[in-house]
Amino acid sequence: MILTSDIISFREALPEGGRLAGLDVGTQTIGLAYCDQQWTIASPAETIKRGKFSADMAILQRIAREQSLTGLVLGLPLNMDGSDSPRTQSVRAFARNLAPLELPMLLWDERWSTSAVTRTLLDADASRARRKVLVDKMAAAYILQGAIDALASGSGWR
Repeated sequence: MILTSDIISFREALPEGGRLAGLDVGTQTIGLAYCDQQWTIASPAETIKRGKFSADMAILQRIAREQSLTGLVLGLPLNMDGSDSPRTQSVRAFARNLAPLELPMLLWDERWSTSAVTRTLLDADASRARRKVLVDKMAAAYILQGAIDALASGSGWR
């Protein structure tokens, strides 16, 4: 299992193609998104209400199995200056605890994901209640799309 912030190392740990999941890990929920096996488009999937880690892990194990996942992309909530925050450390710890899934994991900068998704929902005139339902899984899709775009472009490959 590899846990990295380096797209090249992540790519090298993945099989050719295969379904990836994006996770937007919050304190109360986990937003989930999946991409197709060719890494072309990420789609919002669901939002999991957080509980004890063992319950969260059981759900993620089931999802990994059912979706035939080959890797995970977790949003990393860095400060605007790129430094770590307590939330950043929490997500890093959460990712380390996912080791039993035995999937390559990429920590992807998510600094703009929630604000970009919220802006899109506001432009679509979504109500506050509707935004609350959608924002986490849409942020996961935004995070995953950024990573698969980088994977597909191959920029920086050796």
